[in-house]
This record gives sequence, C-alpha cells and structure tokens, in this order.
Amino acid sequence: MTDPATPSAQPASAVLLDLPGGRKVSHRDVAANGARFHIAELGDGPLVLLLHGFPQFWWTWRHQLVALADAGFRAVAMDLRGVGGSDRTPRGYDPANLALDVTGVIRSLGEPDAALVGHDLGGYLAWTAAAMRPKLVRRLAVASMPHPRRWRSAMLRDVKQTRAGSHIWGFQRPWIPERQLTADDGALVAELIQEWSGPRPPEDEALETYRRAMCIPSAAHCAVEPYRWMVRSLARPDGIQFNRRMKRPVRVPTLHLHGSLDPVMRTRSAAGSGEYVEAPYRWRLFDGLGHFPHEEDPVAFSSELINWLKDPEPDR
Repeated sequence: MTDPATPSAQPASAVLLDLPGGRKVSHRDVAANGARFHIAELGDGPLVLLLHGFPQFWWTWRHQLVALADAGFRAVAMDLRGVGGSDRTPRGYDPANLALDVTGVIRSLGEPDAALVGHDLGGYLAWTAAAMRPKLVRRLAVASMPHPRRWRSAMLRDVKQTRAGSHIWGFQRPWIPERQLTADDGALVAELIQEWSGPRPPEDEALETYRRAMCIPSAAHCAVEPYRWMVRSLARPDGIQFNRRMKRPVRVPTLHLHGSLDPVMRTRSAAGSGEYVEAPYRWRLFDGLGHFPHEEDPVAFSSELINWLKDPEPDR
C-alpha cells in the first residue's frame, strides 16, 4: 500500500523505544487475525492489554506499563493495525475486525483472557471486543471514549459534540488528512495533542516521538482509516449491522475514565455509557484533565486503574 503523501521516511525503529528512566521493555511481534502486531511487554502476572488512540501508538502507555508491572501485572501495549510497528494492511480497519485483532493478540500471548484498557479509538475497540468476545475479556477500562452506540448518537444528534469531533469529519476527505498529518515532519500531530490536552500536556520530547511515528510511511493513512469507516458506514448495511451488534451488553466489570476538560469527547457524550453494561460499572471524572488523562496525570490515572483492577468488589 503506497501513501501518496511524502512524509519524512521514518524506520520502524522509531517505535522501538525504552521506557522513562531507561527501563527496558520487551519488544516483539505476534501474529493474530491474519496480520503481525508489535507489542511492548513488561512484568509478570495477570494480563493487562493496553490499546492506544489517535494520534499515538503503544508508547502512550509508557507510564502505565511501569506502574502495572510494579503492581504485579503482565502489562502489554500493542500497536493497532497499521500504526507503529504493526502491519499496515490495505484493508481491515472496521471496528469489528480491529476488535478481532485485539482478541487474537490475547490468544497469541497464550492467555485465557485479559483486562482491556483502551483510550480514544482504543477505547472504542475495547468496548467492541468486550461485547463481541466476552469470554476473552476479564475486565474493561475505557478512557475518553463513550460506548460505540453512545458515540454514534452523540455525533449525529448533539451539535456541540459534532463540532468537537470536527477532525473526524475532516478525515473523510481522500488523502488530504494524510498529507496534513505528515507535513513539516508531523507538526500537526503535536498541535492536536497540545490542543486536546488540559493545562498539563505531554512533554515536548513525547510530542516529537509521536511526530516521528506518524511519519512512518503509510502510518497516517492507516491511522485515519478507522474513522473513515465509522462515518461512511453510518447509513450503510455494515454500519447498521455493527450498531445492532453493539446492543449486546457488556457483562464484565467496567471502569470508565474521563477528563473534565476533554475538548474532543464531551463529558455529556461519554456519561451514560453504563446503560450498556450489565455488570459493575464505575465512572471516574478527572478534574482539570483533557483528552489524555493517562499522560497528563499518569500517577492519578495509574493509581485509579490499579486500585480498580485489584478490587475484588469493583461495584463499590
């Protein structure tokens, strides 16, 4: 697959990074659902699989990998299809298939199930995987993303949410978004992360890392393809069928995390997703944080996540 945009060529090694403080993480590839996926792994114990959002890759979970490993978990962050070090396939970017990527990675890791933690698009896929393959999902934690049915309703019926998600509508144009994302060595990536963060955005070094990763050839195209499907399928049979499938309730304990200052996904849009959960559901709003709570305040986010993962009665 060739991207007509002309980004600065970046080798896949741009995503083979160490963790803060020089801590070594294990990088390897696993096969799942007909493709190859790059993962970064740290620690031993029950599996926690971390799913990144846009415009990022596995490295967005660098702080949580350390915290989870130190807390006694096997923490694994994967690059979604087409992003980071994973295969950039010509098709397969609908959420049902991307969710099968996720559950396939769980199986390839030799685990019977996993606690899924997803942010943004990764959260959308985590919701989907929990509904489609409930036996493989032990617990579910989602940040900055409502349930897919809630997302669909908000984007179509809430004018303020429609405006907040303007970048998603902009992604529907052919090739222009790819060129914009890779222009000036990925400058737009840094701008978006800064604009979507609260008063404590990720450090400049992190922004440079995300810029380099987006400039890996074809990565920008693959990064926007899921959003193209989400909008273009709204009135198509495949999109309508997916929306019906997502009526199936989530039946695992669910933690829903959100930043009060998130300008991309309004709190009103995310709140209420618990109606699709027939299990203990906990809503946690982080005051003063934006769209990336796990990076803006990693200590608070990791503490909330780990305490919930270890809580034998998560409905309290």
